[in-house]
Amino acid sequence: MSSTLEADAESVLRLVTPSLDLKRHKGQAGKIAVIGGCREYTGAPYFAAISALKIGADLSHVFCTKDAAPVIKSYSPELIVHPLLEESYTVSNFSEEERRKLQEKVVGEVDKWIERFDCLVIGPGLGRDPFLLECVSKIMLLARKFNLPFVVDGDGLFLVTNSIDLVNSYPLAVLTPNVNEYKRLVLKVLNCEVDEENPEDQLRSLAKVLGGVTILKKGRSDLISNGEIVKSVSIYGSPRRCGGQGDILSGSVAVFLSWAQQLISGHESLSENPAILGCIAASGLLRKAASLAFTKHKRSTLTSDIIACLGESLEGICPAS
Repeated sequence: MSSTLEADAESVLRLVTPSLDLKRHKGQAGKIAVIGGCREYTGAPYFAAISALKIGADLSHVFCTKDAAPVIKSYSPELIVHPLLEESYTVSNFSEEERRKLQEKVVGEVDKWIERFDCLVIGPGLGRDPFLLECVSKIMLLARKFNLPFVVDGDGLFLVTNSIDLVNSYPLAVLTPNVNEYKRLVLKVLNCEVDEENPEDQLRSLAKVLGGVTILKKGRSDLISNGEIVKSVSIYGSPRRCGGQGDILSGSVAVFLSWAQQLISGHESLSENPAILGCIAASGLLRKAASLAFTKHKRSTLTSDIIACLGESLEGICPAS
């Protein structure tokens, strides 16, 4: 991949999307897990997890709080929902030792599953409960132990911004900040304001200081960097900015990143960065789906409409047959 700015997103989509093959078995097209979902927020983890399936992942899991689980289950029988995470109100009368044991139990339950996954999505609908964030911090460290890629979005970025070591120097981490999340990240890591005049250089510097983490900065044009190269995706898009599109993106990045890893592991001649490829592919597909949904629904376009257009949009670029 050259160092020029604008990426050929459709070519990347064709490169990383695996062909459908009758010889393949369940799980080979991707197993994704979303870590998120609490009492207040149940839509975001659903959007991320169902988007992964709509793109072509075989299995999609959600690890959420006990309160969120029945709600998320009711949205779709396609998702495997684990009611494992705990919030502070459930441990308000616990001693420190009891809290520690409960955290160990939560992480231990995730540990039973983690080797089965190809990528995690951390943050959609997570909320900012302190005890819950402590548990998720330990899950992120567990993922690093197994060299498991993860995409961080939403309140996962709040957690990371306050605990940079969770992602520092981990090249399999992808951060997907919006405008405000990016401002906080820049202020924390670079100790300065966002540079609107030289966004590419600043993004490269931020990713480099973080030790090669890949950052997908969402905006009118999505900018992607791992500290070495910077890529832009500006094709398609929609003027309708309904909430939830970032959740589609995070689930999509997880799928395409895992597909890119499979592709590269099977072709020694390929030296591309799978996280960069995954971000380009996901950005391009979401933009096309959003554009298609807008042509159909105009001002009333919702996130669910965009999700419904993911398959058609991918099919237009990578026909299944």
